[in-house]
Amino acid sequence: MPVRPAVSEAELEAHLHGICFKTGPPRRIGVEIEWLVHDARNPRCPVEPDRLKSAVTALRALPLTSLLTFEPGGQLELSSLPATSLTDCIEAVTADLAQVRPAMLAMGLGLAGHGHNPWHPPRRVLTDPRYNAMEAYFDRWGSAGRSMMCATASVQVCVDAGHEEPGPLGYSRRWLLAHLLGAVLAAAFANSPISESCPTGYRTTRQVIWSQLDPARTLAPPPGPDPRTAWARYVLDAPVMCIRSEDGHWEAPEGLTFREWIRTGVPRPPTQEDLDYHVTTLFPPVRPRGHLELRMIDAQSGDAGWIVPLAVTAALFDDPEATERAYRIVKPLAETAGSRPAPRNPLWRHAARGALTDPELHTAAVACFAAAQEALPRLGASLEVRAAVAEFTERYVARGRCPADDHLDALYAAEGDLIVGKDSQ
Repeated sequence: MPVRPAVSEAELEAHLHGICFKTGPPRRIGVEIEWLVHDARNPRCPVEPDRLKSAVTALRALPLTSLLTFEPGGQLELSSLPATSLTDCIEAVTADLAQVRPAMLAMGLGLAGHGHNPWHPPRRVLTDPRYNAMEAYFDRWGSAGRSMMCATASVQVCVDAGHEEPGPLGYSRRWLLAHLLGAVLAAAFANSPISESCPTGYRTTRQVIWSQLDPARTLAPPPGPDPRTAWARYVLDAPVMCIRSEDGHWEAPEGLTFREWIRTGVPRPPTQEDLDYHVTTLFPPVRPRGHLELRMIDAQSGDAGWIVPLAVTAALFDDPEATERAYRIVKPLAETAGSRPAPRNPLWRHAARGALTDPELHTAAVACFAAAQEALPRLGASLEVRAAVAEFTERYVARGRCPADDHLDALYAAEGDLIVGKDSQ
């Protein structure tokens, strides 16, 4: 693979400073949606790799505007193009889904929105060098890495970094907002309480799995007055997951940080392309990629379940009045979070286990969803989108519930029916 000449530590740090927060008025919105792929007749039946490979070939022939990819466990992902409005983003992805779902069904496959696979243990179907290296790397921390790669799915909302200048839409404020509001979003949209047909004790098992991985690449960077410097330091001090090579064996010396790789030049001097690739192997709950990528929301059930977290997040980040209200609402949560980074601090742990049964998170969610609902008309959201947010708010947020509670209720009801059936025999 062609590479550019090696560059200095100072040059690479300057490169990170220049690309992590691209500032300006928030104008664009994007979404990345993942689904678990299952047999359309029986979701509990694992889909064989050959069927998934056939699906990949068929789906990539569709004229989609979104980027279609598959994750290591066969999860399907659609990544929208940056849109200039919430409405444009929703319409583009909805149009793509109108092609993808029938094509999948014609192949006997369906899409399920769960943050964690409730039926099967993790099983990797993609054998690219990246995923071979990733699996080997995360195996050092136990089984959570394989679950993350092969059994989880999410709704990732992408918003612009914001203004360079301080204020409600300034990038420093939005960076802090994302890490506090992120716990509220994780709780409100928690949708992964079950693994291998058994409750895990958490409403978002997906979030717990992320908290069990390599902390040097999955925790939030330390807070500070200069997010750019904090991010650059975080990136350079993170261990190298793999060093790409032509022979397909993407390995790296254990414990080698990118900064050490620059300074030693062993096993070869790194390049800017190596650094850019290294960034793609870092998975904090909020990742600055010029824009802010919010990674904490579980995949949602239903054909249009993804629209509600997208709409709520867009409203709370891109409407100045709602953003200011949201910041004031979640700022007191910093005391609960304490000094530990997300998602290993108490605030995020409460979100993972109790979701909106936690009184503090429930209070914050009610106020944030109210601010979002008031902002959506100002963002030009359609009546259908506003109705979907209102219905979700009434069904879950107002009652201190989340989608995970529906799955738990159904599971316990089924277990109760089995017990009654046995007693009657």
